[in-house]
Amino acid sequence: MHSVVERELELKLVLSPERGVSVPARFTYRTDDPYAVHMTFHIGSENPVRWTFARELLVEGVFRPCGHGDVRIWPTKVDGRSVVLLALSSPDGDALLEAPSVAVSAWLERTLRVIPPGAESGMLDFEDGLNALLSPREAGGAWARGHFPARGKESPGAAEEPPEGEAQ
Repeated sequence: MHSVVERELELKLVLSPERGVSVPARFTYRTDDPYAVHMTFHIGSENPVRWTFARELLVEGVFRPCGHGDVRIWPTKVDGRSVVLLALSSPDGDALLEAPSVAVSAWLERTLRVIPPGAESGMLDFEDGLNALLSPREAGGAWARGHFPARGKESPGAAEEPPEGEAQ
């Protein structure tokens, strides 16, 4: 059975040093995806914005600057309050979000109690995952196969290869 650890938080979307907009967000951790944290932002549109990144990145970002590329996280103080800043970049745009350190840390502690650091791999079922990847799947009424059929078992409609040594 898998567990879920969730927390609703009010984040601040930083528009400029003087301006910000409140953004409701849901932080989610699932034991069936033990290396990742999921953040869902409800920005008033029909479809919420979702981000997924390494839990380890968020844990480290609470204490020191970390991350490269699309997700960067660092702790700081704003008006005497401890906050965590999350810089998110995508082809659709960039966002700088401010989250209360105490609330983020408390949520992370709950996730770390469910699955301690270093124990994540024990939650993954590699055998079932590998079997699912390697097993044939039915697709549109025909069995999905690899690009090349097994020797001696041609796909219906496959062009015949001339025997070795014969010209085409």
